[in-house]
Amino acid sequence: MQHKLRLNSRWINLPLFDHKDWPQVLFGDVVQNVNETERDPKKGGIDRFIGLEHLEPGFLHIRTWGSVVDGITFTRRCRPGQVLFGKRRAYQRKVGVADFDAVVSSDIYVFAPKNDKLLPELLPFLCMSERFCQHAVETSAGSLSPRTNWRKLMLFEFKLPPLDQQRRIAEILWAVDECLFTNDNLVNALHEYRQSLLDSIAHEYASIHALVSLESAIDPGRPICYGILKPGLGIPNGIPVIKVRDFPDGHIHAVDLLRTTPEIEAPFKRSRLRTDDLLISIRGTVGRLAEVPASLDGANITQDTARLSIAQEHNRKYIRALLESRFVQNQITSRVTGLAVKGINIGELRKIQIPLPPRPKQDAIAEQLGEISKAQTAASNMSKQQRGLMASMREILLGDNQ
Repeated sequence: MQHKLRLNSRWINLPLFDHKDWPQVLFGDVVQNVNETERDPKKGGIDRFIGLEHLEPGFLHIRTWGSVVDGITFTRRCRPGQVLFGKRRAYQRKVGVADFDAVVSSDIYVFAPKNDKLLPELLPFLCMSERFCQHAVETSAGSLSPRTNWRKLMLFEFKLPPLDQQRRIAEILWAVDECLFTNDNLVNALHEYRQSLLDSIAHEYASIHALVSLESAIDPGRPICYGILKPGLGIPNGIPVIKVRDFPDGHIHAVDLLRTTPEIEAPFKRSRLRTDDLLISIRGTVGRLAEVPASLDGANITQDTARLSIAQEHNRKYIRALLESRFVQNQITSRVTGLAVKGINIGELRKIQIPLPPRPKQDAIAEQLGEISKAQTAASNMSKQQRGLMASMREILLGDNQ
């Protein structure tokens, strides 16, 4: 969002924020729920629409949208600078600021200042504040898809800073947001660069090296296999069992693993894990990968996951990266079967074709991709810190804890 605020050297002479002098107001006293309609978006010069799926939790900028030429029924219009608030499943904290004209889903409110008591630049941060989000959640109705409503939101009470302090607060928060926006773009750019490089390497090596089956890269003493069919409901201090949901982003989240009994696990000792084994999802979201840390040595997996124990003569990190390439992922997709629950069987997984260059080349590629991954991790950690800083500053500057 291109906001209009500029640094003002005289702000330094203004007093520090003193929340006790701020008047209490209702959200509906200073904010309006804009209900401008556009029955024919194309005729009105609007070519984009924004659905709830286009609002990213905790991120104000609209980076994706849909095209009205695809056919939609949305008629509510938003204009640049207006605030979009997801009223369905408010706990997802979807708030955005469009910098273009669009029509929006009926699950999105369009907010704008009602009068000159509230700066437009401060409104999005107010909508992202902890207390406002909690109010939206607490006033939502419905079990499967709870929605909040305007009559309840307009009763939200908060302390409104004087205009000069609103300008200072907004400028500070937008400065932090700019850093977050820049760093998030870096995260995305690094991801796209790594994927592009990986895809290029996979296709190049596939053209100059003979393709072999995935099975040929596996330790023959630990063949590809799936895990426990029915691990049970779990018991405290039992044997950890890793499900597909436990590695949603390439890493195993071990906080809340299912644990099973030794009696249930014993018949499935074939699928016990060792440090550095690779996991690949074979049912549901097929093709997702993760690596087993030392802390989960001896754990097991469910039938939705396959274990890959890479032979010592190959670079495990190279093999994992290769499996994440589009060259291999497309092969996996082409072998998936099933309607209600999609999956790939172990026999088909073993046949996946991969290029295996000499070990020195594997090592060089793994090292190159590893350096990019380190940069990705550093940028992602910075984004997490910046989001934490933003949340803390909203609470302090807006008196969010009062």
